[in-house]
Amino acid sequence: MSDDLRERIIICRCNDVTLKDIEDIIDSGITDIEEIKRLTRIGMGPCQGRTCLPLVAGIIARKTGKKIEEIELPATRVPIRPVPMGVLAGDIDEE
Repeated sequence: MSDDLRERIIICRCNDVTLKDIEDIIDSGITDIEEIKRLTRIGMGPCQGRTCLPLVAGIIARKTGKKIEEIELPATRVPIRPVPMGVLAGDIDEE
């Protein structure tokens, strides 16, 4: 196991993305949260980014010197068509 503690700090539990992963991407010059999302899949797990996206925005702010208010969070995308809750729960088949 590495001695780098940043590898042990999980930022996105849904997709197992660490602080080191995020900081390495930012250090490579990528500071757009939408692009970081595409590279790491943050915000695409079951929580839909409720936990990790604010954390990543804070890391970007700290590393770039921007204010947190200046960092635009990715757009929320709803399903193309409504899905009955019973389908999601597995109680009924979608027709």
